[in-house]
Amino acid sequence: MSVAASLPMDDVFARARQRLAHIAPGSGAVEGEAVMNPEFEPPPGFRARPAAVLIPIVGRAAPTVLMTRRTATMRRHAGQIAFPGGAIDPEDSDAAAAAIREAQEEVGLEPSLVEPLGRLDPYIAPTGFHITPVVARVDPGHHLVLNPREVDLAFEVPLAFLMNPANHRIGSRVLDGARRSFYEMPYDDHYIWGITAGIIRGLYERLFA
Repeated sequence: MSVAASLPMDDVFARARQRLAHIAPGSGAVEGEAVMNPEFEPPPGFRARPAAVLIPIVGRAAPTVLMTRRTATMRRHAGQIAFPGGAIDPEDSDAAAAAIREAQEEVGLEPSLVEPLGRLDPYIAPTGFHITPVVARVDPGHHLVLNPREVDLAFEVPLAFLMNPANHRIGSRVLDGARRSFYEMPYDDHYIWGITAGIIRGLYERLFA
């Protein structure tokens, strides 16, 4: 049994607030491609674009994490399992505001039902984004309305499953002509891997490792 599975719901959120409180914007270790692949070097002149994703932990008796599947027509990461999120726009006050806005745009998650708890260390994606993962508590009474241009499925995964390191596998494949390693966490018929799985691993390391 994972530590997450043994904690009451309120204890999970209290732990998140406590352990993420000291991670200020721009601070903390940088996670991402280079952690799994030390030989990875960004191209000359590379400047990552700021982005944010929401890690929506639904406050059920046994907490779950809301995840999405991107439509097959998306330009990036088509058909992949992901968190709601995207680029931080100039009008966004901070990463949390961007993540909550994107969640509303993608799945209709009402901002009043989202309580930010803190952020994880930034994640540098090989696609050129400097991602700030924002951890939040979501009211279980939410009603989702999917944006069919971006998301074709929303589903929940037990937090206990995602926070159990026994479910964190190492996979690899050839990407852009080079073999890359990454985390993967298959759940039912859903293949969670790459950036999303790496962020989940970062959440585990911050909260339960």
